[in-house]
Amino acid sequence: MASYMKRLAIATLLATSFTLIAAQSGSGTTTRYWDCCKPSCAWSMSGITSPVKTCDVSDQPLTNTNAQSGCAGGTAYMCSNQSPWAINDTLAYGFAAVSASNPSCCSCYQLTFTSTILSGKKMIVQATNTGSDVGSTQFDLAIPGGGFGIYDGCSTEWSATSAVWGAQYGGSSTNTCSQFPTALQPGCDFRWDWMQGADNPTVNFEVVTCPAELVAKSGCSVTGYNAANAPSAAS
Repeated sequence: MASYMKRLAIATLLATSFTLIAAQSGSGTTTRYWDCCKPSCAWSMSGITSPVKTCDVSDQPLTNTNAQSGCAGGTAYMCSNQSPWAINDTLAYGFAAVSASNPSCCSCYQLTFTSTILSGKKMIVQATNTGSDVGSTQFDLAIPGGGFGIYDGCSTEWSATSAVWGAQYGGSSTNTCSQFPTALQPGCDFRWDWMQGADNPTVNFEVVTCPAELVAKSGCSVTGYNAANAPSAAS
């Protein structure tokens, strides 16, 4: 799963008024990815107060929201600080891609894991990307080393190799994080530390108000989102 060509879904996003995901809560699945491409939610669109921040090939912030994705020969890439991190042993924050068929850019979801060793733990994610290959109740967690998916901007941005970054889908089967670029190592380690190497656990999800810490990293916010009667995030 990746974000070049996901930009094609922007035409759909712009053509319709912005809405939250139809289901305010339910059960779902998770996968993981890190393609380094400009996220779909980084484009200006109706209903978005400010789009997701992007970075240049040197991981420095860009201000031009119209900059083309590095995965399409442009200058915009995913910023390294849009990696997940642990708040404590049972709560983490991060970002995810959601279905392009039911876009919900900038919305936040509290995921309660229901399988694997993570069962009972919670993760609050903000939707910063979309994918045509992502299911309606699937959350593709943005984790460095999680696999490029369809498109690969990491070979250009970080000189990524399969020997270190692993398979196209799912990434490395072992912890190779020490060989990643320094900026990506904490996010890569998250998979092996807080997530304890869990592979695509299932979740229960509910829409929540975005924590300020997530918005500060992504820059992404929705017009009128706080009026959506979403419950507060767990603390």
